[in-house]
Amino acid sequence: MKKYMEQTFGEIGDASVLLYKTVKAIISGRIDWKNTAEQVLFIGAQSVPLAALCGFFTGMVLALQTGETFRSVFNEPIYVGLAVGYSMILELGPVLTSIVVTGRAGAAMTAEIGTMKVTEQIDALYTLGTEPVEYICVPRFIAFIAALPFLVVFSNCSGIFGGLIVGMYKLNIPFSKYWDEITQMGISDLAHGLIKTVFFALIIAWISCYNGLITQGGAEGVGKATTRAVVTAMVMILVTDYFLSSLLISIGIG
Repeated sequence: MKKYMEQTFGEIGDASVLLYKTVKAIISGRIDWKNTAEQVLFIGAQSVPLAALCGFFTGMVLALQTGETFRSVFNEPIYVGLAVGYSMILELGPVLTSIVVTGRAGAAMTAEIGTMKVTEQIDALYTLGTEPVEYICVPRFIAFIAALPFLVVFSNCSGIFGGLIVGMYKLNIPFSKYWDEITQMGISDLAHGLIKTVFFALIIAWISCYNGLITQGGAEGVGKATTRAVVTAMVMILVTDYFLSSLLISIGIG
């Protein structure tokens, strides 16, 4: 037990040092913009179809379940637009999109960095006088923070549209009624979801980079590091979501 605790606190310390070095490099302006643009393309543009598809069907099932539930209680599918809009923008859009992107981009990122680690490419960077944190971590941190909010917006829009399709053709809700309920949401509601998304992006990039950099044991180690990164990031997203939601609501955002 003591050995496990020492290892856990040691890893927390190492991860904190990595975050400090990365943030310091970003503030200092030591950024490889070409590498950053490539990461934005990989994380953001190539994930748009996945985020949109995930949001679309999430919105559809939200509308269906909400409509049928209210119909059984009030004999009419009411507040479907509000339920879909608030659920997608405040919670499901940011959380589900972040989890999906973790499984796609976060896993690939950890595997790539882990492969570089076990094949001694990171040691070669030191030999060439290149700081691995600046070359590897900084572009990925910036790319995640820049791309994930846009993916969440795509997911939210797709979810609202999916809810509209079900509302109109399955629940017989007029477009005007559905849209009026959607437009009742304000800027603070949108800000609530996007603020959380920035923190989720930081979590994914941080955990993925750290697990990649500590990879050991060849191909098997890469697989273990990737699994660990994905599971840890998903759990941290869900845990952080509660505390961020509580904080944002307490200060009147969302």
